[in-house]
Amino acid sequence: MTLIARTRARAVETLTLDSPHNRNALSAALVGDLADALTDAGKDPGVRAIVLTHTGNTFSAGADLKDPPHPEALVALLRQIAELPKPVVARVTGHVRAGGLGLLAACDIAAASTDATFAFTEVRIGVAPAVISLPLLPRTDPRALARYYLTGERFDAPEAVATGLLTTCDSDVDTALDPILDGLRRSAPDALAETKRLLTARVLEAFDRDADALTALSARLFSSPQAREGMTAFLERRDPAWVV
Repeated sequence: MTLIARTRARAVETLTLDSPHNRNALSAALVGDLADALTDAGKDPGVRAIVLTHTGNTFSAGADLKDPPHPEALVALLRQIAELPKPVVARVTGHVRAGGLGLLAACDIAAASTDATFAFTEVRIGVAPAVISLPLLPRTDPRALARYYLTGERFDAPEAVATGLLTTCDSDVDTALDPILDGLRRSAPDALAETKRLLTARVLEAFDRDADALTALSARLFSSPQAREGMTAFLERRDPAWVV
């Protein structure tokens, strides 16, 4: 059973993260299913653009601590979104945490409802936002990113727009998306592909330069004693030992 639901309307393919039991956490299975769905949509001449959205009140809770994907698989997924010759648009109506923010940053356009919230929670469980930095660092404000990377604080949709994480937000996310999707439907497919290539050049340079080092960093941190304590504390709903 796939964890990605697929629908299509007027050449826009909607891929819905559909793993409510773990709040659409990035499990090995979900990452694999999403990669397969993106491959199919990318090859289909009937698809002009792709919308990535979710069931429930959480876009993605980040890495699934019980069944995490291999860091290389997550790198490959994020790169796939950036390299896909069709625009990928994130549609968020709920909360986004940790690795889920990497998905947003990899998308070409990201829109959210104003009640969505965001947080880089990695430091609070003893790891770092390593792999997801590949699309995030080239696209977001470095001062804002430093604050939210280092503190794990929660921030809202208007702040996410100000930092560059989101393109736009609205009380009704579909109101914000209507003109965007209309514009994509009016655009020539080859022109869209070449224009996207221009826009993602810096992101893909970061993958070429830093992917191996950040993958190794992620693997090292996830196997560290602090990460074991942090993940155990998270699952036991208590503060980790380092909280002062």
